[in-house]
Order: sequence, then C-alpha cells, then structure tokens
Amino acid sequence: MLVTGGNRGIGRAIVERFLADGHRVCSADLGGEPPAGALGVTCNVADPAQVEAAFAAAEDAHGPVEILVANAGITRDSLIMRMTDEQFDAVLDVNLKGCFNVARRGVKSMMRGRYGRVVFMGSVVGLFGNAGQVNYSASKAALVGMARSLTREVGKRGITFNVVAPGFIETEMTAVLPTEVTDGFKAQTPAGRMGSVADIAHAVRFLTSDEAGYISGAVIPVDGGLGMGH
Repeated sequence: MLVTGGNRGIGRAIVERFLADGHRVCSADLGGEPPAGALGVTCNVADPAQVEAAFAAAEDAHGPVEILVANAGITRDSLIMRMTDEQFDAVLDVNLKGCFNVARRGVKSMMRGRYGRVVFMGSVVGLFGNAGQVNYSASKAALVGMARSLTREVGKRGITFNVVAPGFIETEMTAVLPTEVTDGFKAQTPAGRMGSVADIAHAVRFLTSDEAGYISGAVIPVDGGLGMGH
C-alpha cells in the first residue's frame, strides 16, 4: 500500500489505520516523519521521476502496490483578482497532476495483477465551491472526472477508482484558521461539528476493502452533510 502525504493530518491517520490492520504501508511525503512501522520515502508527487522512485522503493520493500491513496495536496488561497499564475499552477501541479502521476504509475502493476484500489482525496469544495479557492476547488473537482474516466478505461482489470470528499476536518491546516471562520463552518454543517481524521480513514478503509469491489467512480462525501455530495 502507498499513501501520498502520509506523514501528517489525514494521510497520517490513513497510514496508521492500515498499519493497525496489518497492511504493509509506504508513506510518500516531502517532509516530516512517517508513522512508526511505515516505510517512509521522500516524494514530490508533481515530479514523475520522484513518483517512480517512491513506487520502486515500496515495491522493493513490500511487493506490488495494490492499494494507492492519493492524498498529497496543497493550498494557495487568494481571490481571483489577486491570484497569481504561480499560485494557480502550484495547486494544479500537486493536487491534480500529482494524482495523475501516482495513478499512472500505480495502475501499471495493478493491471498486471488484475487487482487494485485507488482513492483520490477530493474535497467538499470541489463540488460545493468556496470563495478564494478557485485553484483548489478546480483541482479537486477534476479528480471526479479522473476517477470516472479511469474506471471506464481499466475497470475490467479489477481496479476501482473512487474519490473521498472530506468536509472541514480538524487538522494542522484548519487549526490555523480564525475561530470565527471555523465557527462559520460548523454553523453551515448539519452535524454541527468539524470532522476528525479518523472519519476519513474509515471511509478510505471501506473503499479499499473487498466489500467495496463493486464501487467505482463514486464520490463519497465525509462532510457532516455540508455538501451532501454536491
């Protein structure tokens, strides 16, 4: 199993969940320390050469990668009149092209084994929208088309592609937001609270299980009802 961005936040929770279940896990990240028991490799998902090296390391240590969670992502928020080309391109390079890079490499071995589970980490704002995040929301919305196109392309090989769309989750990224902002998110969310990283890990766990083998091209919202899948 390989998880991108697995050293912190949602990615770390996913790695820890799968380690607890007995999986051999590789965490591919640019910084930080991987959870104990995981193979840590340095990887910028926007660079195909680094992606190739990460998969090679994972395969050398654990064998073919059968489960891929494309979780690595960044934000460069700004209103459109102030957003620079660099801010837009950086987010698309990591959040969208990065998912393409790891999916392309992962599918190679999955097709040979005629089995695979791929989960892209989307976001509620990918379909719900959010002011100041035109780059981020566009990158996350595009993952839906990617998952569905890949499902039609190689679904017959026993590989599934799905998108988990978190709502507002308690992570290091949201911890720096002003209280009035987080209170506003909670007020908009029918569940009345922010989600936990464990909520996302549980959804990923299900989608990568044998029980979810007939689910592909789906968007699974884990957002307390905020977006309701839209």
